[in-house]
Amino acid sequence: MTPRAADRARYDRATAHLDAPVAIVDLEAFDANADDLVRRAAGKPIRVASKSVRCRALLERVLARPGFAGIMSFTLAESLWLARAGFEDVLLAYPSADRTAFAELTSDPKLAGAVTVMVDDVAQLELVDRAREREDLEVRVCLELDTSLQLFGGRVRVGARRSPLRTPAQLAELARSVARRPGFRLVGLMAYEGHVAGVGDAVAGRPVRSRAIRLMQSAARKELSARRAEVVRAVRAVAPDLEFVNGGGTGSVQHTAAEAAVTEIAAGSGLYVPRLFDNYTSFSGRPAALFAQPVVRRPGVGVVTVLGGGYPASGAPGADRLPVPYLPEGLRYDAQEGAGEVQTPLLGSAADDLLIGDKVWFRHAKAGELCERFEELLLVEGDRVTAAVPTYRGEGRTFL
Repeated sequence: MTPRAADRARYDRATAHLDAPVAIVDLEAFDANADDLVRRAAGKPIRVASKSVRCRALLERVLARPGFAGIMSFTLAESLWLARAGFEDVLLAYPSADRTAFAELTSDPKLAGAVTVMVDDVAQLELVDRAREREDLEVRVCLELDTSLQLFGGRVRVGARRSPLRTPAQLAELARSVARRPGFRLVGLMAYEGHVAGVGDAVAGRPVRSRAIRLMQSAARKELSARRAEVVRAVRAVAPDLEFVNGGGTGSVQHTAAEAAVTEIAAGSGLYVPRLFDNYTSFSGRPAALFAQPVVRRPGVGVVTVLGGGYPASGAPGADRLPVPYLPEGLRYDAQEGAGEVQTPLLGSAADDLLIGDKVWFRHAKAGELCERFEELLLVEGDRVTAAVPTYRGEGRTFL
Protein backbone atom coordinates (compact mmCIF):
# COMPACT_ATOMS: atom_id res chain seq x y z
CA MET A 1 0.00 0.00 0.00
CA THR A 2 1.40 3.42 -0.98
CA PRO A 3 1.57 6.20 1.63
CA ARG A 4 -1.27 8.00 -0.13
CA ALA A 5 -3.38 4.87 -0.19
CA ALA A 6 -2.71 4.42 3.53
CA ASP A 7 -3.84 7.99 4.17
CA ARG A 8 -7.01 7.38 2.19
CA ALA A 9 -7.76 4.28 4.25
CA ARG A 10 -7.26 6.26 7.46
CA TYR A 11 -9.45 9.15 6.36
CA ASP A 12 -12.18 6.82 5.16
CA ARG A 13 -12.16 4.94 8.47
CA ALA A 14 -12.14 8.15 10.48
CA THR A 15 -15.16 9.55 8.63
CA ALA A 16 -17.03 6.32 7.87
CA HIS A 17 -19.89 7.41 10.14
CA LEU A 18 -20.17 10.81 8.46
CA ASP A 19 -21.74 11.81 5.17
CA ALA A 20 -19.74 13.91 2.73
CA PRO A 21 -19.11 16.72 2.00
CA VAL A 22 -16.68 17.00 4.91
CA ALA A 23 -13.40 18.83 5.46
CA ILE A 24 -10.58 17.49 7.60
CA VAL A 25 -7.23 18.52 8.99
CA ASP A 26 -4.75 15.72 9.63
CA LEU A 27 -3.15 16.88 12.89
CA GLU A 28 -0.03 14.75 12.48
CA ALA A 29 0.64 16.39 9.11
CA PHE A 30 -0.32 19.85 10.44
CA ASP A 31 2.11 19.56 13.36
CA ALA A 32 4.88 18.17 11.15
CA ASN A 33 4.44 21.11 8.78
CA ALA A 34 4.62 23.51 11.73
CA ASP A 35 7.87 21.90 12.87
CA ASP A 36 9.31 22.23 9.36
CA LEU A 37 8.46 25.94 9.22
CA VAL A 38 10.22 26.47 12.56
CA ARG A 39 13.26 24.56 11.33
CA ARG A 40 13.47 26.69 8.21
CA ALA A 41 13.02 29.91 10.19
CA ALA A 42 16.25 29.10 12.05
CA GLY A 43 15.34 30.76 15.33
CA LYS A 44 13.32 33.70 14.07
CA PRO A 45 9.68 33.74 15.22
CA ILE A 46 6.94 32.95 12.73
CA ARG A 47 3.88 35.19 12.60
CA VAL A 48 0.92 33.07 11.46
CA ALA A 49 -1.05 34.34 8.45
CA SER A 50 -4.65 33.92 9.58
CA LYS A 51 -6.12 34.08 6.07
CA SER A 52 -4.36 30.78 5.38
CA VAL A 53 -5.87 29.09 8.45
CA ARG A 54 -9.28 30.74 9.14
CA CYS A 55 -9.96 28.62 12.19
CA ARG A 56 -9.44 29.97 15.71
CA ALA A 57 -8.81 26.55 17.26
CA LEU A 58 -5.97 25.85 14.84
CA LEU A 59 -4.53 29.33 15.26
CA GLU A 60 -4.43 28.67 18.99
CA ARG A 61 -2.87 25.26 18.43
CA VAL A 62 0.01 26.54 16.30
CA LEU A 63 0.64 29.62 18.45
CA ALA A 64 1.04 27.34 21.47
CA ARG A 65 4.04 25.74 19.77
CA PRO A 66 7.58 27.06 20.26
CA GLY A 67 8.74 29.20 17.32
CA PHE A 68 5.42 30.90 16.58
CA ALA A 69 4.40 34.35 17.82
CA GLY A 70 1.63 36.66 16.70
CA ILE A 71 -0.95 36.72 13.93
CA MET A 72 -0.96 38.41 10.54
CA SER A 73 -4.61 39.19 9.81
CA PHE A 74 -6.34 40.20 6.59
CA THR A 75 -9.12 42.66 7.56
CA LEU A 76 -9.48 45.15 10.38
CA ALA A 77 -12.80 43.62 11.48
CA GLU A 78 -11.08 40.24 11.75
CA SER A 79 -8.22 41.84 13.69
CA LEU A 80 -10.60 43.29 16.27
CA TRP A 81 -12.49 39.99 16.56
CA LEU A 82 -9.26 38.09 17.18
CA ALA A 83 -8.07 40.66 19.71
CA ARG A 84 -11.35 40.41 21.62
CA ALA A 85 -10.91 36.63 21.60
CA GLY A 86 -7.61 36.98 23.44
CA PHE A 87 -4.97 37.13 20.70
CA GLU A 88 -2.62 39.86 21.93
CA ASP A 89 -0.44 40.56 18.87
CA VAL A 90 -2.32 41.03 15.61
CA LEU A 91 -0.69 42.66 12.58
CA LEU A 92 -3.13 43.71 9.86
CA ALA A 93 -1.35 42.89 6.60
CA TYR A 94 -3.39 45.19 4.36
CA PRO A 95 -4.55 48.81 4.59
CA SER A 96 -8.16 49.30 5.65
CA ALA A 97 -10.88 51.83 4.87
CA ASP A 98 -13.28 50.44 7.50
CA ARG A 99 -14.29 53.58 9.42
CA THR A 100 -16.55 51.68 11.79
CA ALA A 101 -13.71 49.34 12.75
CA PHE A 102 -11.28 52.24 13.17
CA ALA A 103 -13.77 53.88 15.52
CA GLU A 104 -13.84 50.65 17.56
CA LEU A 105 -10.04 50.38 17.52
CA THR A 106 -9.60 53.92 18.83
CA SER A 107 -12.23 53.58 21.56
CA ASP A 108 -10.77 50.57 23.39
CA PRO A 109 -7.29 50.50 24.98
CA LYS A 110 -7.14 46.71 24.78
CA LEU A 111 -7.79 46.70 21.04
CA ALA A 112 -5.43 49.59 20.39
CA GLY A 113 -2.68 47.76 22.25
CA ALA A 114 -3.19 44.45 20.45
CA VAL A 115 -3.72 45.48 16.82
CA THR A 116 -1.19 47.04 14.43
CA VAL A 117 -2.54 48.57 11.22
CA MET A 118 -0.85 48.72 7.83
CA VAL A 119 -0.08 52.06 6.17
CA ASP A 120 1.58 53.07 2.93
CA ASP A 121 0.00 56.50 2.40
CA VAL A 122 -0.63 59.57 4.57
CA ALA A 123 -4.26 59.47 3.40
CA GLN A 124 -4.72 56.28 5.39
CA LEU A 125 -3.62 58.08 8.56
CA GLU A 126 -6.12 60.84 7.79
CA LEU A 127 -8.89 58.28 7.43
CA VAL A 128 -8.08 56.88 10.87
CA ASP A 129 -8.15 60.35 12.40
CA ARG A 130 -11.56 61.10 10.88
CA ALA A 131 -12.93 57.92 12.48
CA ARG A 132 -11.08 58.33 15.77
CA GLU A 133 -13.13 58.07 18.98
CA ARG A 134 -10.42 58.92 21.52
CA GLU A 135 -7.52 61.28 21.02
CA ASP A 136 -5.52 59.78 23.87
CA LEU A 137 -5.19 56.27 22.36
CA GLU A 138 -2.18 55.59 20.13
CA VAL A 139 -2.72 53.58 16.96
CA ARG A 140 0.10 51.12 16.27
CA VAL A 141 1.35 51.48 12.68
CA CYS A 142 3.35 49.29 10.32
CA LEU A 143 4.75 50.49 6.98
CA GLU A 144 4.82 48.25 3.92
CA LEU A 145 7.67 48.09 1.43
CA ASP A 146 7.11 47.25 -2.25
CA THR A 147 9.17 44.11 -2.87
CA SER A 148 8.64 43.74 -6.62
CA LEU A 149 11.60 43.11 -8.89
CA GLN A 150 11.86 45.86 -11.48
CA LEU A 151 14.04 45.42 -14.55
CA PHE A 152 15.05 47.58 -17.51
CA GLY A 153 14.44 50.83 -15.71
CA GLY A 154 11.10 49.72 -14.33
CA ARG A 155 9.64 48.75 -17.70
CA VAL A 156 9.38 45.13 -16.50
CA ARG A 157 7.85 44.42 -13.11
CA VAL A 158 7.68 41.03 -11.36
CA GLY A 159 5.63 40.87 -8.19
CA ALA A 160 2.31 41.90 -6.69
CA ARG A 161 1.09 45.48 -6.92
CA ARG A 162 0.95 46.34 -3.25
CA SER A 163 2.66 49.30 -1.57
CA PRO A 164 3.75 52.35 -3.61
CA LEU A 165 6.75 52.73 -1.26
CA ARG A 166 9.91 51.35 -2.78
CA THR A 167 12.98 53.36 -1.80
CA PRO A 168 14.58 54.05 1.59
CA ALA A 169 13.79 57.75 1.13
CA GLN A 170 10.09 57.06 0.52
CA LEU A 171 9.79 54.83 3.58
CA ALA A 172 11.71 57.27 5.77
CA GLU A 173 9.48 60.16 4.69
CA LEU A 174 6.31 58.28 5.62
CA ALA A 175 7.96 57.23 8.89
CA ARG A 176 8.53 60.91 9.65
CA SER A 177 4.89 61.67 8.83
CA VAL A 178 3.79 59.04 11.35
CA ALA A 179 6.22 60.33 13.97
CA ARG A 180 4.97 63.91 13.56
CA ARG A 181 1.30 62.94 13.79
CA PRO A 182 -0.22 62.75 17.30
CA GLY A 183 -2.03 59.53 18.12
CA PHE A 184 0.15 57.19 16.07
CA ARG A 185 3.23 55.10 16.86
CA LEU A 186 5.39 53.44 14.24
CA VAL A 187 6.21 49.92 15.46
CA GLY A 188 6.91 47.80 12.38
CA LEU A 189 7.91 47.34 8.78
CA MET A 190 6.60 44.62 6.47
CA ALA A 191 7.79 43.38 3.09
CA TYR A 192 6.05 40.39 1.48
CA GLU A 193 7.93 38.95 -1.48
CA GLY A 194 5.04 37.02 -3.02
CA HIS A 195 6.87 36.43 -6.32
CA VAL A 196 9.40 34.39 -4.33
CA ALA A 197 7.33 32.98 -1.46
CA GLY A 198 4.17 32.23 -3.43
CA VAL A 199 5.39 31.02 -6.83
CA GLY A 200 6.51 27.42 -7.28
CA ASP A 201 9.85 26.98 -9.02
CA ALA A 202 9.47 23.34 -10.09
CA VAL A 203 6.42 23.31 -12.35
CA ALA A 204 5.62 19.75 -13.42
CA GLY A 205 6.31 19.19 -17.11
CA ARG A 206 7.65 22.75 -17.58
CA PRO A 207 11.45 22.55 -17.15
CA VAL A 208 12.22 25.73 -19.11
CA ARG A 209 9.63 27.76 -17.21
CA SER A 210 10.86 26.31 -13.92
CA ARG A 211 14.43 27.33 -14.75
CA ALA A 212 13.28 30.85 -15.63
CA ILE A 213 11.38 31.13 -12.33
CA ARG A 214 14.43 30.01 -10.35
CA LEU A 215 16.62 32.58 -12.11
CA MET A 216 14.04 35.32 -11.47
CA GLN A 217 13.70 34.39 -7.82
CA SER A 218 17.46 34.29 -7.30
CA ALA A 219 17.77 37.79 -8.74
CA ALA A 220 14.76 38.99 -6.74
CA ARG A 221 16.13 37.67 -3.44
CA LYS A 222 19.49 39.33 -4.02
CA GLU A 223 17.98 42.69 -4.98
CA LEU A 224 15.43 42.71 -2.18
CA SER A 225 17.89 41.64 0.53
CA ALA A 226 20.11 44.65 -0.17
CA ARG A 227 17.23 47.10 -0.57
CA ARG A 228 15.35 45.85 2.50
CA ALA A 229 18.46 46.32 4.65
CA GLU A 230 18.80 49.91 3.39
CA VAL A 231 15.12 50.60 4.06
CA VAL A 232 15.33 49.21 7.59
CA ARG A 233 18.34 51.43 8.34
CA ALA A 234 16.49 54.47 7.00
CA VAL A 235 13.33 53.75 8.97
CA ARG A 236 15.20 52.96 12.20
CA ALA A 237 16.94 56.32 11.90
CA VAL A 238 13.46 57.83 12.33
CA ALA A 239 12.00 55.19 14.66
CA PRO A 240 14.87 53.56 16.60
CA ASP A 241 12.41 51.62 18.76
CA LEU A 242 10.93 49.72 15.80
CA GLU A 243 9.60 46.47 17.26
CA PHE A 244 9.68 44.19 14.22
CA VAL A 245 10.62 43.80 10.57
CA ASN A 246 8.38 41.17 8.97
CA GLY A 247 9.15 39.36 5.73
CA GLY A 248 8.80 36.16 3.83
CA GLY A 249 6.12 33.58 3.27
CA THR A 250 5.82 29.81 3.18
CA GLY A 251 7.92 29.37 0.06
CA SER A 252 10.78 31.62 1.14
CA VAL A 253 11.07 31.09 4.90
CA GLN A 254 14.71 30.03 5.04
CA HIS A 255 15.87 32.64 2.53
CA THR A 256 14.16 35.55 4.29
CA ALA A 257 15.20 34.33 7.73
CA ALA A 258 18.84 34.53 6.61
CA GLU A 259 18.56 38.33 6.24
CA ALA A 260 19.92 40.12 9.30
CA ALA A 261 17.47 43.01 8.82
CA VAL A 262 14.43 40.74 9.19
CA THR A 263 13.29 39.98 12.74
CA GLU A 264 10.27 37.72 12.06
CA ILE A 265 8.80 35.60 9.28
CA ALA A 266 5.21 35.40 8.05
CA ALA A 267 3.78 32.02 7.04
CA GLY A 268 0.46 30.21 7.08
CA SER A 269 -0.16 28.17 3.93
CA GLY A 270 2.66 25.84 4.91
CA LEU A 271 0.53 24.48 7.74
CA TYR A 272 -2.16 23.10 5.42
CA VAL A 273 0.05 22.70 2.29
CA PRO A 274 -2.56 23.17 -0.46
CA ARG A 275 -1.85 22.07 -4.02
CA LEU A 276 -0.22 25.37 -5.09
CA PHE A 277 2.68 24.49 -2.79
CA ASP A 278 3.52 21.20 -4.49
CA ASN A 279 5.96 22.74 -6.97
CA TYR A 280 8.79 24.03 -4.79
CA THR A 281 12.42 23.02 -4.57
CA SER A 282 12.88 24.95 -1.30
CA PHE A 283 10.65 22.73 0.83
CA SER A 284 8.30 19.76 0.79
CA GLY A 285 5.32 19.66 3.13
CA ARG A 286 2.59 17.15 3.90
CA PRO A 287 -0.98 17.80 2.72
CA ALA A 288 -2.88 18.40 5.94
CA ALA A 289 -6.22 19.93 4.86
CA LEU A 290 -8.53 18.01 2.55
CA PHE A 291 -12.21 17.82 1.72
CA ALA A 292 -14.31 14.89 0.55
CA GLN A 293 -17.22 14.77 -1.87
CA PRO A 294 -19.48 11.71 -2.21
CA VAL A 295 -19.80 9.59 -5.33
CA VAL A 296 -23.41 9.98 -6.48
CA ARG A 297 -23.31 8.56 -10.04
CA ARG A 298 -21.45 6.02 -12.16
CA PRO A 299 -22.14 7.22 -15.72
CA GLY A 300 -19.99 4.56 -17.40
CA VAL A 301 -16.71 2.68 -17.42
CA GLY A 302 -13.91 4.78 -15.99
CA VAL A 303 -16.22 7.57 -14.82
CA VAL A 304 -17.83 8.57 -11.54
CA THR A 305 -19.66 11.75 -10.62
CA VAL A 306 -19.28 13.40 -7.22
CA LEU A 307 -21.51 16.01 -5.67
CA GLY A 308 -20.26 19.58 -6.18
CA GLY A 309 -16.62 20.34 -5.62
CA GLY A 310 -16.29 23.42 -7.83
CA TYR A 311 -14.36 25.48 -5.31
CA PRO A 312 -11.98 27.66 -7.36
CA ALA A 313 -9.35 29.69 -5.55
CA SER A 314 -8.63 33.39 -6.03
CA GLY A 315 -5.98 34.71 -8.38
CA ALA A 316 -5.51 34.72 -12.13
CA PRO A 317 -7.98 32.15 -13.56
CA GLY A 318 -6.43 28.87 -14.61
CA ALA A 319 -6.45 25.14 -14.04
CA ASP A 320 -4.04 25.56 -11.12
CA ARG A 321 -6.79 27.43 -9.21
CA LEU A 322 -9.04 24.36 -9.09
CA PRO A 323 -9.04 21.74 -6.34
CA VAL A 324 -7.27 18.57 -7.37
CA PRO A 325 -8.74 15.05 -6.94
CA TYR A 326 -6.22 13.48 -4.58
CA LEU A 327 -7.52 10.19 -3.16
CA PRO A 328 -7.90 7.64 -4.57
CA GLU A 329 -4.96 8.27 -6.85
CA GLY A 330 -5.50 8.31 -10.59
CA LEU A 331 -8.61 10.50 -10.98
CA ARG A 332 -8.80 13.58 -13.20
CA TYR A 333 -11.38 16.09 -14.38
CA ASP A 334 -13.33 15.80 -17.60
CA ALA A 335 -11.84 18.62 -19.70
CA GLN A 336 -15.31 19.54 -21.00
CA GLU A 337 -16.79 20.01 -17.51
CA GLY A 338 -14.04 20.61 -14.97
CA ALA A 339 -15.04 21.11 -11.33
CA GLY A 340 -18.78 21.73 -11.22
CA GLU A 341 -21.07 23.78 -9.01
CA VAL A 342 -23.32 20.81 -8.18
CA GLN A 343 -21.68 17.84 -9.88
CA THR A 344 -18.18 16.93 -10.98
CA PRO A 345 -17.41 13.98 -13.28
CA LEU A 346 -14.07 12.32 -12.60
CA LEU A 347 -12.26 10.09 -15.07
CA GLY A 348 -9.66 7.38 -14.64
CA SER A 349 -9.29 3.70 -13.94
CA ALA A 350 -9.65 4.35 -10.21
CA ALA A 351 -13.26 5.32 -10.85
CA ASP A 352 -14.19 1.69 -11.51
CA ASP A 353 -13.37 0.76 -7.91
CA LEU A 354 -15.62 3.45 -6.43
CA LEU A 355 -19.17 2.76 -5.31
CA ILE A 356 -22.11 5.07 -4.80
CA GLY A 357 -21.57 6.80 -1.44
CA ASP A 358 -17.78 6.41 -1.41
CA LYS A 359 -15.71 9.50 -0.69
CA VAL A 360 -13.29 11.15 -3.08
CA TRP A 361 -10.75 13.35 -1.30
CA PHE A 362 -9.64 16.65 -2.81
CA ARG A 363 -6.99 19.24 -2.03
CA HIS A 364 -7.87 22.90 -2.42
CA ALA A 365 -5.59 25.15 -4.46
CA LYS A 366 -5.10 27.78 -1.73
CA ALA A 367 -5.01 27.24 2.01
CA GLY A 368 -7.59 29.18 4.00
CA GLU A 369 -10.12 29.63 1.23
CA LEU A 370 -11.25 26.04 1.79
CA CYS A 371 -12.71 27.20 5.11
CA GLU A 372 -15.14 29.51 3.31
CA ARG A 373 -16.89 26.36 2.03
CA PHE A 374 -17.23 24.53 5.34
CA GLU A 375 -18.58 25.45 8.76
CA GLU A 376 -16.30 23.04 10.59
CA LEU A 377 -13.05 21.16 10.24
CA LEU A 378 -12.80 17.60 11.50
CA LEU A 379 -9.50 17.03 13.27
CA VAL A 380 -8.11 13.60 12.46
CA GLU A 381 -5.55 11.77 14.56
CA GLY A 382 -4.58 8.39 13.19
CA ASP A 383 -7.83 6.86 11.97
CA ARG A 384 -10.15 8.77 14.32
CA VAL A 385 -11.89 12.13 14.31
CA THR A 386 -10.95 13.55 17.70
CA ALA A 387 -12.68 16.93 17.44
CA ALA A 388 -14.80 19.14 15.21
CA VAL A 389 -13.82 22.81 15.32
CA PRO A 390 -15.60 25.74 13.65
CA THR A 391 -14.06 27.68 10.81
CA TYR A 392 -14.51 31.44 10.65
CA ARG A 393 -17.64 30.80 8.61
CA GLY A 394 -18.85 28.32 11.21
CA GLU A 395 -18.61 31.10 13.77
CA GLY A 396 -20.69 33.35 11.54
CA ARG A 397 -17.71 35.41 10.37
CA THR A 398 -17.19 36.16 6.69
CA PHE A 399 -14.63 38.94 6.55
CA LEU A 400 -14.08 38.97 2.78
